[in-house]
Parts: sequence; C-alpha cells; structure tokens
Amino acid sequence: MKHFRPFTEQLRKRFSDQRTFYWIFLSVLLVPNLFLCFTESMPLLGKAALLLVPGAAWMALLAAGRRPGIPLWCLFPVLVFGAFQLVLLYLFGHSIVAVDMLLNVVTTNSNEALELLGKLAPAIAGVVLLYVPALVLGILSIRIPDRLDSVFRRRNLRRAAVIFAVGIGTILGARWQDPTYRMRLDLWPVNIGYNLKLAVERWQQSERYAETSRDFRFDARSERPDSVREVYLLVIGETARALNWQLYGYPRETNPRLVHEEGLVVFRDLLTQADATHKSVPIMLSAASAENYEVIYTQKSILTAFKEAGFRTAFFSNQRPNRSFIDHFGAEADTTVFLKAGATGEEEVNPYDEVLLQGVEGLLNDTAWRKLFIVLHTYGSHFDYQERYGAEDAYFQPADYESVGRDNRERLVNAYDNSIRTTDRLLSDLIGRLRALPNTASGLLYASDHGEDMYDDRRNRFLHASPIPTYYQLHIPCVLWLSPQYDALRPEAREAAEANSGKPMTTNVIFHTLLDMGGVETGYRNDSLSVVSPRFTVFPRHYLNDHNRPETLDRIGLRPLDIEMFGRLGLDFPAGTAKRRGRR
Repeated sequence: MKHFRPFTEQLRKRFSDQRTFYWIFLSVLLVPNLFLCFTESMPLLGKAALLLVPGAAWMALLAAGRRPGIPLWCLFPVLVFGAFQLVLLYLFGHSIVAVDMLLNVVTTNSNEALELLGKLAPAIAGVVLLYVPALVLGILSIRIPDRLDSVFRRRNLRRAAVIFAVGIGTILGARWQDPTYRMRLDLWPVNIGYNLKLAVERWQQSERYAETSRDFRFDARSERPDSVREVYLLVIGETARALNWQLYGYPRETNPRLVHEEGLVVFRDLLTQADATHKSVPIMLSAASAENYEVIYTQKSILTAFKEAGFRTAFFSNQRPNRSFIDHFGAEADTTVFLKAGATGEEEVNPYDEVLLQGVEGLLNDTAWRKLFIVLHTYGSHFDYQERYGAEDAYFQPADYESVGRDNRERLVNAYDNSIRTTDRLLSDLIGRLRALPNTASGLLYASDHGEDMYDDRRNRFLHASPIPTYYQLHIPCVLWLSPQYDALRPEAREAAEANSGKPMTTNVIFHTLLDMGGVETGYRNDSLSVVSPRFTVFPRHYLNDHNRPETLDRIGLRPLDIEMFGRLGLDFPAGTAKRRGRR
C-alpha cells in the first residue's frame, strides 16, 4: 500500500491538470482517423492529411477555451459518428460511413437494429470503453478549478495553425498523387458531413415523392383480352446470395424442392445494382436503374403500370414500413398489406414468410378478376438468420449463436442455409398454387434484393450494405416459372428465357421482364431488358454507388478476391484491372 499511495496521489495530481485532459481528448478525437489510415486505400499524402488537418482543427478547438471539456462536449456529434465509424470498420474492414449507411439508420426498424446490435458485443464494448470515459473526463474537466493557462493555449493555437498549413499542403499533394482524391470523400470527418448532407437531401426527395410523381402515367394497356385469365407473382427475396443456393451448385440441400421443379428457369449470372434494400428493391419495381436512378423521384412503379393495364394489383410485405420508396410503391397497389405494421409491445413478432401465402390464396381464389398481379416482399435471409424459421426447420445444425464473429461462422452459415430452405419451400408452395389454377396463364419471378458477406475470406467481412460491395453481396439468385397454359399462350417466352439464362444481367431487368410477361404495353417497357424476349441484349453492367452514380464493375472497388470468385464461377467480369476509386 505504501508503494500504491504515491501512484494514486500522482494520478490524482495528473487529473487535476487541464493539460492532461487536453491531450487525452485530442487522442480520442483522432482514433477514427488513425484506424482509417490503415483501412483505406489512398495516397500516402492523403493519409497524412487524414491526421494533420483534423488534428489541427481539434487542437485549436480544445485550446479555444480554458476548459477543454466544454469543446469536447460540443463535439458530441463527432464522437457519435466516430463510434458509428469504428463499428462500421469492425463489420466491413474499411470504408467511411456512407450515405446509404445513414439512410439505413432511418429505414431500418428497431427490431432489426436490436437483432444486429445484440450480436456486435465486441464492437459496442470497444466504442463504449473509448468514448464514455472521455465524456466523463469531459465533465470532470469542466468541474475542476484548474484552467488552461494563456501560454499553453497560445502555443497550441500556433502549433495548430502550422499543422493545418502543412495539412493543406498534403491535400494538394494527395491530389497530385491521385487526381480522384477529394476532401469531401476522403477526409474524415469532412466526408461524414458531406454524406450527411446528401442523405438529408435524398430523404427530403423521397418525402416529396407523392407530389413529384402525382401526374405521372404509363399510358399502359394489356396486349391480351380479358377472356385470358392471367396471374403473375413477383417474389422479392431478402439477403439471399446465389452462392448458397443448391440450384447454383452449392453442395448442400438448400433447395430440396426447387431442384425438382419442372420447367424452372435459373438465371446464372444476375447481379444486384445496389447492396442496400432501400435502393435495390425500388430498382426492381420501377424503370429506375443504376444508369438512370433519378427517374425514381418522378415516375411510379410497376404496380401502377399493371393497374393501368386492367390488372388487380396487390402488395404484401413481411417487412416493416419505413417511409422509403418501397412503401410509396407498395401503396400504389389496390391491396397493400404490411404484415408487421402497427405491431407493438407483446405483439412485436417476426412472422415467417409462409404467412404471405394467406393473402395470396384469397386473391387466387377470387375469379372475379381476370387479371392479377401480386408482389410479395419477403424477410428471407435477413440477419438475424436464426429468427427466419421455426425450430422444426433447423435442418442444418448447430444453428444457434449468441454473437457474430469468424469463430461462429459454421453456426451462422447453418442458420443462413436454413433460411434459404424456408424460401425454397415458400416458392415451391406458390408455384403449386399457380399450377392448380384452372385455365390460367401464370408465372412467378423471384429475385433477391442483394447478397451477404459471412466471413467468407481473410477480409472477415459480415452483412451487406457496405459502401464498397463484394462478390458475395452482388451475385444473387433469380428463378422464373411459367405455367403450361402460359407456354401455350406464348411459347417464345420460355424459349427466350432459357436462351438468356446464362447471360450477364442486373436487377434492372426485373421491371421490363414482368411487363413483357404480363403483356403490358407501355412506352416505358424496353424489351431489350426483358429476359423473356428474344430481343434481350447484353449491356455493360453497372452498380449504383453510394452517391447514386452508375459505375461499371471494374470501377466499384472490388478486390482481387472478388474477381477471383467471378472467374471461379464463370461469371462475366470486364477485362482489365479493378479500380479503387469506384465510388465516384
């Protein structure tokens, strides 16, 4: 104890000095920048700027007053974004907090957020241990009698000015080393502010959708008379990646029913145009694509096109409404049902996707409508995977886990594969119901919105919606089933689908394919993007980056490990070397 007492006295003395707090706060504020120096691919001078410019700003702010705890608390939003950034790096290994990540915060329901946060204990604990003590020390800095003296403050303000000037020089040097370097994209937290501004603008545009699309018309009509009963289903999958589907060569029995489904067409090389649900699903439901995404703010969805053509339309979702374009488009249907809307407290449940069958059956049995178009938005394989199926459907074992991490990969994959089997059963049941309809030309088209990372390689990446995607997030399953009556009505459609099944394509084909399948004639339909048309054409594939700009696959930042997967699976990839700066 005698030896311990001098240490405690020294510690108490140290934390009675505002200079101690000054340097601690400066270090804490620079932690995200330090990590980004190691995770981000940018010129050396850009990494220097990443430390020098923000470091100079924090030095000046902390020295602006006599108690550094006050500016620290004023910088509370920066600390929050710093925590967000560190959790993001834990999940994806690199990239700044992007526009889509910010929008995901406001379009993700509380259940999904809690499911994820509950499994990210190490990352959450890390940011808590970093920032909470700093904030506590900030309060202590405000309360103790000591103050920063004027000599210390002036000295550090001068140092900050010099460091800032050097930092500006490194920014200019970074632009010389890499002409694509930009402060608003590469300098943290400037890039956070820029992305936050873009996120707010997009949210406001989405909120004005009813007004900006009010006068839009497809001027659509049906190519076929009412004497032909037609029923078409679009099933939108969630977080299903092609790699884990038995139909795509996966050695496990994840599609035990669909592999025996006669007449099923499997599209082998379909990529999503966005790895976030709030963008990928609207691309399927509208004429918007990575190449012309801005039309989403002024045009209506495929539900309106089918409605104008005389179809009764329905939209059933097993996800919560979140005021995104998915909600806007779903509301255009004659019948709109969000199964989880309004559930609170003890009602807060996660029904399995099979509950969607109930709504479909009622419409299929109603023969009053000769033409019917139904969209089903499933919960599919969204994390938490073990919550997407019942205990009796835990085919692959063990499939329980308390946290995520590479050590739990086997259990995570088992649970994920079980969720794929649940989707397999749903699709098989839907096809069975369509097949049983008498004298009805029908079809079902399924495609997932995006894929998922699951600690697949040495990068140890997990989940989706990362600013820079991977092969695992891009390659998605897509299957088509057409009834014998439809084949008799239009045999060239199946022939074209089978001929096109191995060609490279992206999710912007969904909209045009469904219009073509349903015989909906409109000037917005493009048969060169319809997989059931002999006019289908292979175009260069684009991905919608975080700033809503189209980028070819070789420009979105895919790494050699991703390109290797494209080659191993025989998927089309542009010739040449993948570029880092694909987010532009």
